[in-house]
Amino acid sequence: MTAPLGIQVVDKICCKCHSKNVWYRSYILVFTFLCYTAYHLSRKPISIVQNVLHGNCSALPGFNSSDPNACDWAPFDHSNYMELEGALNYGYLFSYAIGMFFVGHIAERVTLRYVLSFGMILSGITTVLFGLGRIWNIHLLTYYMAVQIAGGIVQSTGWPCVVTCVGNWFGNGHRGLLFGVWNSHTSVGNILGSLIAGVWVETNWALSFIVPGLIIIGLGILVFFFLVTDPTHVGCSAPDYHGDLVGGRRTMKPVFASSHTKRDVITTPEVVDDENYSEEESLLVPNHNMDSLNAIPDSSLDDLAPISFMRALRIQGVIEYSLCLFQVKLVGYTLLYWLPMYIQNTAGYSASESADLSTFFDIGGIVGGILAGIVSDYTGKSASTCTAMLVLSAPMMFIYEAYGNISLKNNIALLMLMGLLVNGPYALITTAVSADL
Repeated sequence: MTAPLGIQVVDKICCKCHSKNVWYRSYILVFTFLCYTAYHLSRKPISIVQNVLHGNCSALPGFNSSDPNACDWAPFDHSNYMELEGALNYGYLFSYAIGMFFVGHIAERVTLRYVLSFGMILSGITTVLFGLGRIWNIHLLTYYMAVQIAGGIVQSTGWPCVVTCVGNWFGNGHRGLLFGVWNSHTSVGNILGSLIAGVWVETNWALSFIVPGLIIIGLGILVFFFLVTDPTHVGCSAPDYHGDLVGGRRTMKPVFASSHTKRDVITTPEVVDDENYSEEESLLVPNHNMDSLNAIPDSSLDDLAPISFMRALRIQGVIEYSLCLFQVKLVGYTLLYWLPMYIQNTAGYSASESADLSTFFDIGGIVGGILAGIVSDYTGKSASTCTAMLVLSAPMMFIYEAYGNISLKNNIALLMLMGLLVNGPYALITTAVSADL
């Protein structure tokens, strides 16, 4: 597999660098960070614009109509507007979930760069199309629902691709901290999406979608020419995957030379205790008694093909962490879509002010992801770290409801604490834990 066209040019410059591996790993970390930031940046505007699709427009400067809802956008100009807006969110999330299942299979069988690039470009197009609904004066619920469903499907290309790409480049040392910092792209994307959408939400909400859409399209084009999904494509050494701690003991894992189905695998000279060798680890290491760093013969390559859904469920911890992530996502996406509206309705801020204030939840989320990674690296107990933060996050939500709107300072402080506790487990499970599993 050759490197992308743009990287072939860059590589001629970097080949003179004595720390080529370090340069490329830093480059990939920053590039994938920007990619997933763009994904969240483009999915955030709907939660900001919901505040103006239906609202008391008489409060806007210069509004003279006797009808307080004259500037609402049909079909969201009726009393059931919250159900309609909820249907848009449901359509997006349902299609996103279905898309994630299939994209995970596709990403293991197709070049990651192609999947990620076209996924980003199509995500940008669907985002732009939602904003064009205002410019084209479209008032059909079916149009906006179709755009949201299509957006959910193409947005699902992001996470499987970026996390696989990063996993191809980085080994096992202090991954909790590394991934905790890297995973802040989710919160950074939400913050930028809120701020960008907030600029035009009260004047021309079409731009709240079009601008983020153009940003992710531009990055998608750069991905096609400049993303390197595997270190061997540019002559860099593969990361050291051996020595993972599984169940309190050291085990051996393979080093993959590429992301394709027919892969060469190199094992470390460490020998795993046959007596304690688990069925889950056998999914990763088909032959653990090799005495040298030889490639596995073609006859064994069938064992290295992408595993099925049922075999994935048999890996220890997959079901438990999946259920945990289900609960975290339930809270996270509820706040992603409805927090700005909640702030506006309970605290009386304008749509743009509510958008800005909601970003403090994501600022706390950045701190939470990094903190969870540090604690996990130091203690080696990712499950206990997730449990502690989840237990504390439940009462924090009730505290925010009761005391968040007493003052602006209270609102900001409690939003940051809530974001810290909710995003900590989310960041840890979706990055370091996922890579281990």
